[in-house]
Amino acid sequence: MSKVSRRQWLQLAGATLASAGVNARLYAAPPDGPRFLLVFLRGGYDATNALIPYSSSFYYEARPNIAIPRPDPAVSGGALALDPDWALAPALRDSVGALYQQRQVAFVPFAGTQDLTRSHFETQDSIELGQPIGGARDYRSGFMARLHASLVPAGAAPIPAISFTDALPLAFQGPEPIPNISLKSVGKPPFDDRQMRILTDMYAGHPLEPAVASGLELRRQVAQAMQTMDDEMRSSSRNALSIKGFELEAERMARLMRDSYRIGFVDIGGWDTHVNEGAAQGALAANLAGLGRGLSVFAQSLGAEWNNTVVVVLSEFGRTFRENGNRGTDHGHGSVYWVLGGAVNGGRIAGAQQRLERANLFQDRDYPVLNDYRAVLGGLFRSMWALTPTQCAQIFPQVAPVDLKLLW
Repeated sequence: MSKVSRRQWLQLAGATLASAGVNARLYAAPPDGPRFLLVFLRGGYDATNALIPYSSSFYYEARPNIAIPRPDPAVSGGALALDPDWALAPALRDSVGALYQQRQVAFVPFAGTQDLTRSHFETQDSIELGQPIGGARDYRSGFMARLHASLVPAGAAPIPAISFTDALPLAFQGPEPIPNISLKSVGKPPFDDRQMRILTDMYAGHPLEPAVASGLELRRQVAQAMQTMDDEMRSSSRNALSIKGFELEAERMARLMRDSYRIGFVDIGGWDTHVNEGAAQGALAANLAGLGRGLSVFAQSLGAEWNNTVVVVLSEFGRTFRENGNRGTDHGHGSVYWVLGGAVNGGRIAGAQQRLERANLFQDRDYPVLNDYRAVLGGLFRSMWALTPTQCAQIFPQVAPVDLKLLW
C-alpha cells in the first residue's frame, strides 16, 4: 500500500475522548501505516438496487415496481453505467460514483457467507465471528479482534483500534480491550418524556399552554403510530447508528481514524426494506444517498491519509431478487460488498461473477455466494499488512485467502 510522508501524530486529549463517551483505555497516536474501517449495514441491504444488473432482462421482470431504469445518457442524474452489465444507483451517483470514476471504489458482487438461516441475528453473528460454518461458535472471538491480535508481535504495544458503537460489537470481542465511542447523540428528539412533563408544567397557566399541550400531544401520537412500524427495523438493526447519524458524524470518525486509530468498526441500521422500498427514489434511495454522502465526507476528512485507508461496506445478507407483494424485498443470501480507499484498485467489478438470469439464482430467489467473505477479507488483509499464512489462518481459520487485486 502506498505511503504518505511520515509526520508527527497528535495524541487526542483524554478529556476530549471522555466527553465523547470513549470506553476502555486510550491509545497513543499510531505511526504511519494502513488503516481499515468496516462499515456494517445491519438489516440486510438490497444490493440489487444499489449495484444494478441492468443487462439482465430478468431484473426488470422480477421487479416491475422497484427496478431502477437502465442508464440513459439523455437522463441527467439517472443510473451511472459502470460497465456493460452493471450500473450504480442514482442515489450514489455523485458520491460513491465520483470515487468510482477516480478508481477509488471496487464492487464485489455475489459476496457473503454460507450461512443459510436468513436470520438477521444468526447471520450478523456469523459474519462478525468469522468462524467456520457448522462448528461450535466462540462468542469471545470476533474476526476483527483476531486481526487486531495478529498484527501485534509478542510483548509489543497494541495496534490502536476503536468501535464507533454504543457497545463493543461481536467482531471486536477478544482478550484485548478495545475502546468504543457512541455516535448516537445526533438525530435524537430534542426532548424525552420526562422533559415533556417539565415543559407541560412550565407552561401551566400560560397563554401558550393550549398550543404547547397540543404540540406535545401531536408528537406523542406520531411517535406512537411510528412505534409498531419501526419495531422490526430497530430490532434487525441491533440499535445501530442511523444513516443520518453516520452522515453527520463521518468527519469526527475520520479525524479519530486519522490521528489516533488504525482499525475501526461502525454499524448503521435501517436496511430491512420489506415494505415500500422504492426504486430510484424512496426509502432505500434515501438511505443510500446518506451513506454515500457520509463516505464522501469520511474520505475528504482523512486528507492525505485516505491513501492509507481501506473501507469495506458489507451487510449480513442481500435481499430477494424478486420484489414482494408489498413493493419491498425479503431476506436473501448473496450481496454486494464495497471496497473504497485512495490505494484501492478501483473503477471495476471484482471477484467471481455470473449472468443474473432466473436459472442462476440461488434457490430460485437470491444472489448466490460466489465470493466467500472470509476469503475476500483475508486476501485484502494479507495485501494490506503483508500477513503470513499463520496470521491469515489466525484471523479466518480453515479458509484460504483470495487475492482479488483490490489494492495497487
